[in-house]
Amino acid sequence: MQNFPYELTGPIGSRATFGHIVLQVDETLEQDMRRLLPGGEVAHHVSRIPSGDELTPDTIATMKETLPAAAALLPPAAEFDVIGYCCTSGTTLIGADRVADLVRQGAAATHVTDPLTAALAALATLEVRSLALVSPYVESVSDPVRQAFAARGYDVSGTVSFGEEVEARVARIDPASIHAAALSVAGDADAVFLSCTNLRTLDIIDDLEARLGRPVLSSNQVLAWHMAQLAGAPKQCKGPGRLLGI
Repeated sequence: MQNFPYELTGPIGSRATFGHIVLQVDETLEQDMRRLLPGGEVAHHVSRIPSGDELTPDTIATMKETLPAAAALLPPAAEFDVIGYCCTSGTTLIGADRVADLVRQGAAATHVTDPLTAALAALATLEVRSLALVSPYVESVSDPVRQAFAARGYDVSGTVSFGEEVEARVARIDPASIHAAALSVAGDADAVFLSCTNLRTLDIIDDLEARLGRPVLSSNQVLAWHMAQLAGAPKQCKGPGRLLGI
């Protein structure tokens, strides 16, 4: 066998390199990230983390035990601008600072973020004071999300949930149902937040904003936006909503 000479080139992402730690049962996050951060300028590397079949505080909180190992399965040669832990409720129950520490135990990255941290950054950018919340979770999981926003000084004026206990069913919730839930709970809130990376929200955001006349945010939308901001690549994030038009 003859060895043929070759040259090395740069990384796949010419503008930024992102890592995503995604729940084992999540079917939506990866699809949305490639829509929100399209083209070859951003590299997406994905690792999966074990997650329970049911959405409960216990099954979600156990992810803190496996986060370092999941992060360690990201390509070790990649130089990550940002790694995102892609679970809103998991971040709420584990804590954003603890999530970042656990991710860094397994992989090196310039920045680490998550949907809750991203949502708080987006709300500050949009100068939102109050919000309404839509979630798929049972109350024991959705209420801590509400409390997390309240603890940061936001008036959560309304919360509605689908009360779903089976994680695999969340990606099957009809976007029309999410749309109707958002309209029902919006009230006088400054913005509506659609919580959960597994909800299929991207195709309803623009219509909701047109009907409500105010920002509508979702977990995947704000996460993609925040990762692009942290990487210094805001123009690479494209998609629905006022937030991505700033």
